[in-house]
Amino acid sequence: MTSETLSADFDRALAESKLRALAEFAAGAGHEINNPIATIVGYVQQLLAGESDPDRRQALLTIGAQAYRVRDMIGDCMLFARPPRPQPVSLDLSSVVREVVTRFTGDAQWPSVRWQVAADADVPVYADPVQLRVVISGLLRNSCEALASGGTIAVETRVSRDNEQPVAILTIGDDGPGLSQLDREHLFDPFYSGRQAGRGLGFGLPKAWRIVTLHGGRIDVASPHDRGVVFTVIWPAAPGSIPAQGMDDASPSA
Repeated sequence: MTSETLSADFDRALAESKLRALAEFAAGAGHEINNPIATIVGYVQQLLAGESDPDRRQALLTIGAQAYRVRDMIGDCMLFARPPRPQPVSLDLSSVVREVVTRFTGDAQWPSVRWQVAADADVPVYADPVQLRVVISGLLRNSCEALASGGTIAVETRVSRDNEQPVAILTIGDDGPGLSQLDREHLFDPFYSGRQAGRGLGFGLPKAWRIVTLHGGRIDVASPHDRGVVFTVIWPAAPGSIPAQGMDDASPSA
């Protein structure tokens, strides 16, 4: 085992340990914060029922909207901390990827994004259908937000093996501004604020990480030549669907 492999394994273990700690914090904080938020929302609704002054009504509506915003953020925190248990079934990863990409290509919000999709071959995967779509959407949205001024997103699916086990591989890369060292360290942290070009807003990437790890997979991230970002999702294959021999090893993109 090389020193580079040991370093990568240590970095991955450290990141997973940190995110597990964040998940536990989110669960406790979410429970404590939800109670006062519910009280604020309840009083706002009571006051609105008897308020006729336009300025005061607007002030109450603003308070209510901000309280709901906090509630939604706490909801994301708690979902990150205690996500639903996956209900995995055998799926074709390529078909799911094409379905999700089609939604993005038809979204007028991303007119300057060009797409390169290589997801034609069957890639059997063992995954919760809803959660798999959440992962793909979160990674695609992250790349789209990095390409506000235009660029290309390349998506590929394939079969491989990882530690002699058959796996499905999803690669999503863009030619955006890339990642700083600080971004690399905090990319999957909820509420990380040191973002470039909108990367990692909200819980898209943390939720993707949580779902993938709960399925027994992992996400590798590379920023080749300090330009663009490549996410490689290594996901367990559907049982018995891929022979263990005759495939290249899965490895992070350089």
